[in-house]
Amino acid sequence: MSDARTLEIYGERFQDYASRFGREKPDADLQAFMDELPQAAHVLDLGCGPGHAAAFMAQAGLTVEAWDATPAMVEMAGQTPGVAARLARFDDLDAEAHYDGIWANFSLLHAPRADMPANLARIARALKPQGLFHLGLKAGEGERRDKIGRFYSYFGEDELRDMLREAEFQITALRRGSSTGLDGTTSPFIILRARRT
Repeated sequence: MSDARTLEIYGERFQDYASRFGREKPDADLQAFMDELPQAAHVLDLGCGPGHAAAFMAQAGLTVEAWDATPAMVEMAGQTPGVAARLARFDDLDAEAHYDGIWANFSLLHAPRADMPANLARIARALKPQGLFHLGLKAGEGERRDKIGRFYSYFGEDELRDMLREAEFQITALRRGSSTGLDGTTSPFIILRARRT
């Protein structure tokens, strides 16, 4: 995430975001991700926000790192026992064959479209062979700001498949849907899981 205004908005509205997207238990996508990981897996929540997913993963016995580029989000995520929270951006990811799983749920869409191939390559390099990757993005084309000023990149399914194949991932599950975001707008999304080949 490199857009200063987007980071400012999350810093201003982190409590709203945490309240709106908080859950009592893992949703089906997170549960499926955890179910496919080895016991006591080492996982990175890349763009963790307030740390809801990281908290559930830690409670499930996983070793969890939670990264975000918004200081307030990192502070909130770090309050959960078992979660190692760090202020970091996508291009800080320089590990090699380090993680069993990487969870990037509606975070990479805040980076420019042109950065997606490099971000996917970093993620593939950071995963162990056959490591598991979760990706959630808004479906569409181009780049634009939402009603509250956040920067978004949008992707179509075919181009995502091509980019993941180029980064040496094999998609194992994919679903489409729609949901309402912090700005009150309902948008289509793509959520997938993939294995590093």
